[in-house]
Amino acid sequence: MVDGIGVLLVDDHPLVRAGFHRLLQADGRINIVAEANNGQEAFDLYRQFTPDLVIMDLSMPTDTSDPEATTNINGGLDAIRRIISHDSSARVLVLTVMESDPFPSHVLNAGAKGYLTKRCAPEELLEAVVTIHGGGTYISDVIQAKLGANADDEASPVRALTKRELQIFTHLADGQSVTQVAEIMFLSPKTIHAHRTNILRKLKASNNSELVHLAIRHGIVQA
Repeated sequence: MVDGIGVLLVDDHPLVRAGFHRLLQADGRINIVAEANNGQEAFDLYRQFTPDLVIMDLSMPTDTSDPEATTNINGGLDAIRRIISHDSSARVLVLTVMESDPFPSHVLNAGAKGYLTKRCAPEELLEAVVTIHGGGTYISDVIQAKLGANADDEASPVRALTKRELQIFTHLADGQSVTQVAEIMFLSPKTIHAHRTNILRKLKASNNSELVHLAIRHGIVQA
C-alpha cells in the first residue's frame, strides 16, 4: 500500500511533467503513482491505479498512439469526463496555462475539483492537492477573479458555446471535416452540420478559416 496522497500526473510535455514530479514527490505527503502524456493513457492508468488525485493539463492529445492526434483542450476535457464517468468520486485538479473563460467553467462543470494555472507558486499547488484530497475544492484567486469579472461580460463570444459546441468547434478548428468530427463524436454528419451552423452564428464567423483564427486567438488550438 502506498503511503501519502497517490497522484496520477498527466501532461504531454515530458520536461514539464518531470518538474512537477520533483516538486510533488519532494513533499512527504505526496506520492506520484503514475504518469500519462495523453487523455487515453490518463484514463487507462486511472482505472489501473485508482489514484487519490489526478493532476492534469488541459491542452493535450486525446491519444498519441494516433498519428493524426492533435493537441487541444478536448484531450483534457474528454479525459476528465471519462474518468469521472468511470468513478464519480474521482478528484481531478487541472493545472494549465489557460486562464480565461470558458475553460474554467467547462472544466468545473465536467466535474473537476480544482483549477490552477502553471504560473501558480509551488506552495499553492501543494495546498490545492491537500485541500482537494481532503474533500474540498480549490480554484486559484486568479481564476476566481476572472470568473467573477466575466460573469456579465460578453466580450468573448466563445463563452456563448455549449460544452458540445466547444468540443465540435475545437475539432473543426483543428482542420477536421464534418464527417470526421461525426465519426469521432459518434454523431451523424447532419447533427454536426447543425451544430456548425450554430457555432458560426454565435461566433459571427462565416467559414472554417475564421473559426481557426478565433481558436488560435483564444488559445483553444495551437498555431
